[in-house]
Order: sequence, then C-alpha cells, then structure tokens
Amino acid sequence: MIETNFWLNRWENNQIGFHESEANPLLVKFFSGLSLENGSRVFLPLCGKTRDIAWLLSQGCSVVGAELSQLAIEQLFAELHAEPKITQQGKLRHYHTKNLDIFVGDMFHLTGQTLGPVDAIYDRAALVALPQETRQRYTAHLMEITESVPQLLITYEYDQSHMDGPPFSISSEEIDRHYAQYYEVKHQSRTEVTGPLRKRVAAQEEVWLLK
Repeated sequence: MIETNFWLNRWENNQIGFHESEANPLLVKFFSGLSLENGSRVFLPLCGKTRDIAWLLSQGCSVVGAELSQLAIEQLFAELHAEPKITQQGKLRHYHTKNLDIFVGDMFHLTGQTLGPVDAIYDRAALVALPQETRQRYTAHLMEITESVPQLLITYEYDQSHMDGPPFSISSEEIDRHYAQYYEVKHQSRTEVTGPLRKRVAAQEEVWLLK
C-alpha cells in the first residue's frame, strides 16, 4: 500500500512532527471513560513510539501495540530503558517486555489469535493516518481482531480542500458509518488544534468514546 512507504520514510527521515513528547492530555482526561479495571490490556494500533504507552503502563495497564516501523519501536524501547525479547510471529516481529507487547509489520497481518485478548482500544494515530480507501478495511479488521472492545478514539476534522492528510479529516458521519452499527458512539470533546498542525490548517480535535 502507498501509505506503507510514506510512513516508513517519515520515520527514517525523522519527520515525526506528529510525535508528542508527553502523554496526550486528551488521553489523560478521558481515559477513565473506558471504566477499565487495574491490569486491563489496552491495544494501540499504529502506536509509533508514543509517550502514551509509558503513561498507560504507569496507570497499571498492560499495553499491546501494532506499528509498521521497526525503527520507531527500537526507539520506544530505548526511551523506556527496556530490553525486549524479540521473536518472529508469522510476518510480524514480536517485541515483549513485562506488560508490553508490540507487533511490528503490516497491521493487516495481525490476527486476533496473535494479538490475544484485549479490554480496550486507544486509537489516536491510526484512523487519522489512513487514506479514505483504507479506513473501512482498517475499522473492520480492528473490530474483528479485538471482538469490538470499547474504544477511546481521537480524530481531527478540518476542510480537507485546504490540506490533504495525513492526518486526515474524519467527519462525525464517517465515524457513524464505521462504528454506529457495532457501538454506542458518544462524542466527548471538540477543541481547537494547536501545535504543528495548526500552522497548516484550522482544525478541531475530536474525542469519541465507543462502547
């Protein structure tokens, strides 16, 4: 897929303006809405080396992620000061340390059996990273491998005639098309975007709770 090379090149060239140096404040604010018990296992699709992983671990969660870029995951474990055990599982490389599993490769090769049981999904970087023609396939695959567990979903909305993604603009109507048949979709927050994206286009950051 075209986006595969795009994202690998972004990581190789350190073009990662989307990477945040601290845990996402919207995750911190709205995570409790998932009503998870201590020790719950949270899945982060297309996780990169996000600091959200360290925050979730600090909250007593187990974390499992999927990421295309091996470089991103090597940097993640270096920043966590953790030495992972690395094994091959089919077409994916599995990085494991206590309470943390990352599968590196094409997420569409990840099966529910390989992923294992999860209690929730936190999607801040996946849906918005994919072009429209891939998003339907992604959301169907995500629900299949996780058995449609609750989600905390963060998206952007803006006039896409002013900028082509990624991150792509996702309307509330599109959220409903993907998920309303399977979840109760609750809109939690809408805020003006700041940071690097704000220099490119006026956008809103949206928070959704899917249960």
